[in-house]
Amino acid sequence: MAFTGPEEKTAEIDTLSQLEQRIQKAVALVSRLREERDAAITELAAARVAGEESHSRAARFAEELEALRAERQQVRNRLELLLGHIDQLGAS
Repeated sequence: MAFTGPEEKTAEIDTLSQLEQRIQKAVALVSRLREERDAAITELAAARVAGEESHSRAARFAEELEALRAERQQVRNRLELLLGHIDQLGAS
């Protein structure tokens, strides 16, 4: 059985203290990284919802644009028809 001197015990205690500090730092780092991951997941979910809403609005705007173009074409056709009638009246 070997006896350890006070210097060896101090070295062991210092080594254990350093190990404890490293473990505490690792635990703190893991906790911080988990919080950051959770925040990133929440942010991603919000961004996906916003993207879906934007896509939905864009689709509605595209449909409305097509309806307005069709209406404009109908108005143009009716105006051309009316102008043709006016031209016929002037020619008569």
